[in-house]
Formats: sequence, structure tokens, C-alpha cells
Amino acid sequence: MSIVYTCSASSFSAISASYKPSFHSLRTNSHKPRFCCALGGAIAEPKVINATEPLLLDAVQGKEVERPPSYQILCEKHPSFRERSENVDLVVEISLQPWKVFRPDGVILFSDILTPLSGMNIPFDIVKGKGPIIFDPLATAADVDQVREFVPEESVPYVGEALTILRKEVNNEAAVLGFVGAPFTLASYVVEGGSSKHFTKIKKLAFSQPKVLHALLQKFATSMAKYIRYQADKGAQAVQIFDSWATELSPADFEEFSLPYLKQIVDSVKQTHSNLPLILYASGSGGLLERLPLTGVDVVSLDWTVDMAEGRRRLGTDVAVQGNVDPGVLFGSKEFITSRINDTVRKAGRGKHILNLGHGIIVGTPEENVAHFFEVAKSIRY
Repeated sequence: MSIVYTCSASSFSAISASYKPSFHSLRTNSHKPRFCCALGGAIAEPKVINATEPLLLDAVQGKEVERPPSYQILCEKHPSFRERSENVDLVVEISLQPWKVFRPDGVILFSDILTPLSGMNIPFDIVKGKGPIIFDPLATAADVDQVREFVPEESVPYVGEALTILRKEVNNEAAVLGFVGAPFTLASYVVEGGSSKHFTKIKKLAFSQPKVLHALLQKFATSMAKYIRYQADKGAQAVQIFDSWATELSPADFEEFSLPYLKQIVDSVKQTHSNLPLILYASGSGGLLERLPLTGVDVVSLDWTVDMAEGRRRLGTDVAVQGNVDPGVLFGSKEFITSRINDTVRKAGRGKHILNLGHGIIVGTPEENVAHFFEVAKSIRY
């Protein structure tokens, strides 16, 4: 199974900046902004398979599948990220663009992991050229006390509406995926005030006032479990959990400040949605790999810094794996791209594998090479 996607504000902006549109949206009118998907080129026609569930879900569950799936957000910019991600029509339009062009096996909700913050009384914005900005970074117990538990029905109804529409539009021809941020990563943003290079503020809080950080992490864990259930109830058939900054922690600190809250989220969700596949992504996770399956997730996503065969051995056979072609490979020749894709699939072995890039597409990536990735991914047969 192959899946290609980007879903963060930074990767979305990178893609938007690096492509010239060549496919117009099918859902535009004179009163709405026009969207354009960015890829051209011939795409292999998908083989029709009689299945009760999307191929992506079958592969995660370890069922017999004939090949690996793929999906990617590629579209024109709009004035602000929050304008795009908090408007039902725009969310649906952007989420569907790659599916309309490539008919991939997964359609991922266009959103951001920080979307719930406003509903938790944490004002923020995503600023062009700067990324996320938290207007009032948290630093004390009193600050944490002001954080409200997230109620998605009240704070982000557009997410639920968009997922419901996506599920109807896709009509089970592909899996609809939602996603959330993990507690430690969300805490890092709201304590640091945005992105960070050294994570000094969050580590100072962790090591000098651990009770304060644990209180914040607990609020995020409870809220994200609720958010995952909400997304599943509205149409998401799998949900990805992004713990992008957990790998800034030592293994011992990961076990204290990240692992228990990830496990709590998974346990809570599985109580009510036992068949919902949960995917965990933590970039640069080579030093923590054996600890990731302890969260109870169904799929662990690897970036390209971990050899796929080694990753498979270290993770064990109970968990599916996602990844992990280096996005830089797409700057190579088509022959080179094909070789790397085949190498990744070979090392992953048959079944319980979702093939994708180990991260988002890099600015300046040749569009014909992105199209080639899709072609090869969809032509693979075990």
C-alpha cells in the first residue's frame, strides 16, 4: 500500500510555492476562489478490485492486498492557512484535489494539528513565512488552569462537516483519513510560543515544574482522544497522530512525557472505536523505535533516516508500518525514483505496509517526478 501526503501548514505552503497549477477544480464557481491541483502527467489506470473496504484499511489490518495506495495534497494558495482550513468548502475542495486527479487509496483531511487550540482557549495564528504563532505562551500553573477541555462539536464543526462530505464524495473508493497532534507536540508549541530549534522552554518546564507540564499534557490527551472519536464518528476511517517533537526527548523523558499520554489516547479511543486504525508519526524516531508500538497504535510511520528492513525488525510483526522514501529522492531520475520505491517495498515485505514519502514534498521538486512516484506506486504488484 502506498500513501503520499502532506498535511502541515509548512509542507502545504512548500508545495503551493513550488508548483504551477495544471488541473482546475471540479467544484468551483464564480463566487468562490479557484483551486488548482498541481500535477500533470499520465497516471496508470487503477485496477478495479471488488472489496468491502478501501485497500488502505485492508493493508493496515494485514489482509491480502495486491499492491501498495497513494494520496497527496497539492493545490494553489489561499490568503491564509486558517482561512483554508476552517472553511468547509475549502477543506473539502483541497482534500479532494489529489483524489480527483490520481484516484489514490487515501484521502486525508486538509487541516492542521493546531486547529483545536482556539477551542481550548489558546489563541494562535499561522503566519506566512513564520509558521505557528501562539499569542500567549503558557508558562505557569495558572496558565494551564485557563486551558479548556476541547469540545469539537462546538469549536470545529467545520471539521465534522468536511469529513462527512468527503466520505460521501469518495464513496468508499478510498479511505478517508483524519489526524490530530500528540500531547507533547501540542504542548511544545503552546509553551515555546511556536516552532523551536532547541525546545528550551518546554524542557525547562518539564525538568523544573513537571507537575505543571503533566497537567497540560493530561488536558491535551483527554481532548485529542475526544477529537479522534469525533473525527471517526463524522467519517474518518483512520486517524494519524503526529508527535513531531517527541523525538527531541531522551528515551527516558519520552517514557515520562509522551508515551503515557499517547497510550492513554489509544486506549480511550479503542474502548469505543476498536476497529479504527490509528497511525503514529514521530519524525527522527530511530532512537525511540521500539517504544512506539507500546502506545498501542496500529501503524508506526517511519521517516527515511531508518532503514525499512531494520525498522520492520525492530518494530515486530504485530504493528503495520508506513513509509519511508526520502523526499529528496524525487529530485533524482525516474529510474532512480523507481529503484528506491521498489527497494522500500521489498524491505517492508508483503502486507501491513503503507508506502509513502518519509515527510512532505520539498519545495522545488519537479512535478513530473511527483507524478512518476504515483505511477510507480500504483503499478506495484506483490
